[in-house]
Amino acid sequence: MTSLPPPYSAHKFFSRRTEPAEYPPGYTPGGLFTKYANTPEKRNRSLSLRSKKSHQGNDTSGGGGTARRFGFASMRASTQPELSKKLYRLIKSENHVISAHTSAGREQISIAAQLSDWGLSTNDDAISDISDKIGVMLSELGELEITYAQNLEDFRSVLKSIRNVEASVQPSRDKRAKITDEIQRLKYKEPQSPKLIQLEQELVRAEAENLVAEAQLSNVTRQKLKEAYAAHFAAVVERSQKQEILAKHSRRLLALLDDAPVIPGDARPAYDLERDARQILADAEEDLRNWTLELEEVPTNASLDAGAMPNTSVVSPVDGHGSGEQVTLQGSDAAEGKQEVVV
Repeated sequence: MTSLPPPYSAHKFFSRRTEPAEYPPGYTPGGLFTKYANTPEKRNRSLSLRSKKSHQGNDTSGGGGTARRFGFASMRASTQPELSKKLYRLIKSENHVISAHTSAGREQISIAAQLSDWGLSTNDDAISDISDKIGVMLSELGELEITYAQNLEDFRSVLKSIRNVEASVQPSRDKRAKITDEIQRLKYKEPQSPKLIQLEQELVRAEAENLVAEAQLSNVTRQKLKEAYAAHFAAVVERSQKQEILAKHSRRLLALLDDAPVIPGDARPAYDLERDARQILADAEEDLRNWTLELEEVPTNASLDAGAMPNTSVVSPVDGHGSGEQVTLQGSDAAEGKQEVVV
C-alpha cells in the first residue's frame, strides 16, 4: 500500500512558471523575521516590535489602525491613572484573547459532534467508527483549548497586581510634581513668602513617600512580570505537548481506514477494526494521564513582604549569611499567591 504525504491525495504536477509568482501586496513570506532580511539598515527591526511604531503612528490601543469606539470600556480606561493606562489596555486585550480561545474550544467540541453525526449518516461501518473516534479526539482538543484559556486567566490575574501598584504610585508622583510647581511659582512671584519653608518641608516628605512607592513598583513589576509569563509560557507548552499527543494518535486512527478504490459493483471488505480503534483511544488517554510538565526552571530571588519590600526574615547572600537559595517559577505554581483584584 502506497503511503501518501499530507493531504493524503496524489500530487498533481502543473507546468513550471518561467518566473516566480508575485506575492499579494503587503504579504511578507517568512514573517517578521525575514521582512528586512535583504535590507541591512533595517535588518535589526525584526528583533523588536517597537520599530514598527513609526509606521503605525502612536496608536497604543492594541487594535492596529481601527478607531476605538466610545463605550463603558473606554470610559473606564480614561479614568485610569496615566501610569497604569497601558497595562490596563493590555489586560483588557488579553481578556479578548481568552474569550477567543474559549469560543474556539467550544466550536471545536461542536464540530466534533457534527463529524460523528455525519459519519453515522454515511451507513459505512468504517467511516462511522473512524469519524466517531476522531470526533472524540477533536472534542479533547477543544477541551484543551478551554483549559488553556483558563490558564491564561491566571496569568492575566498576576498582571493585575502590577497594574494596581502602578495606579497606587501615580498619586505620589502627582503630589510631588504639584508641590514642586507651587514652590517654583512662589519663588517667581513671592520669593520672600513664608509659605516656601512649609512647602519645602512638604516636598521632602512627598519625595520620601514617592521613593518608597517607586521602590515598591520596581519590586512588584519585576517579580510579577516574571511570575506571570512563566505561567503563561508553561501553559503554552502544556497545550502544545498535549495537542501533539492527541494529533499523533489521531493519525493512527486514520491508518485504520482502508481507502483502496473498488470497482463499481464490488463490495468492500467488512470493517473489523473497532477493537484497534478503541485501543488507540485508550493509548491516548493513558499518554495524557502520564503526561508531566518538564521545563527548564525560571529562577527568582524575589522575596517580598506585605509592603512589597525585601523580606527581612530572609537573609541576603550578599551579607555573607544564609544560603541564597533560589525559588523557581514553573507552570501553575507561578500563579499562586496572586492578588485578587477587580477588572
